[in-house]
Amino acid sequence: MHSGHRLTVALVAGLLFFAGALPAIASAAGQPAGTARATSAKPLAAHLLQRAQLRTSPGGSVVTTLATTTEFGTPRVLAVVARTGRWLGVLSESMPNGRVGWISADATELRVQRYGLELDRSERMLTVRRDNRVIHRMRVAVGKASTVTPVGLFATTDALSVDGGSSAYGCCAMPLTGHQASSAASTNLRLGIHGTGAEGSVGSAASAGCLRGRTADMRWLMRWIQPGTPLRIRA
Repeated sequence: MHSGHRLTVALVAGLLFFAGALPAIASAAGQPAGTARATSAKPLAAHLLQRAQLRTSPGGSVVTTLATTTEFGTPRVLAVVARTGRWLGVLSESMPNGRVGWISADATELRVQRYGLELDRSERMLTVRRDNRVIHRMRVAVGKASTVTPVGLFATTDALSVDGGSSAYGCCAMPLTGHQASSAASTNLRLGIHGTGAEGSVGSAASAGCLRGRTADMRWLMRWIQPGTPLRIRA
């Protein structure tokens, strides 16, 4: 259990940049550099203890330097999806959808990731697993035809409570590493899981790409799901 960072209604305006099976550690050998891929090993999360350069491949070009906290002040915890030597393949909002960034393990503290999220987009159902056992399911709204929710492997980056609630984000919001299908990482049109002031839209294709949940379900996620939790979105 954890408590999310609080977010004022004024700061919620910044969240308008959002649009809407567990990954595990794999050897990078034989994989296309930077491609997000899941395997059968035990999932890990990397808590960033110091600033670290995010690279396109192990020892490759630098994409950006990651701070120890996110833009919302959350301690930065990254879902780890690959490993080769002292290099970790991680999911980051600084990378395009479907691409893995690489950081040195020396800058991190590794933790076993017990939780995982999976969305069946066609059924509009989000499933939560702990130690590979289903513990919760919730209906969500997904992106409409013009702003479809992208498929792929993503991860949570923050858990933000909204002071006073918001018609757009309800009680709370969980930004994701992914971006709207129609945008590039540089535009910062982030995906997220969040509440809504229009709960009647839950279960339909109605959003700009984000996942919208009912307040009770979102409060459950805020209680148990931490930054660095992987999310697999399937068509």
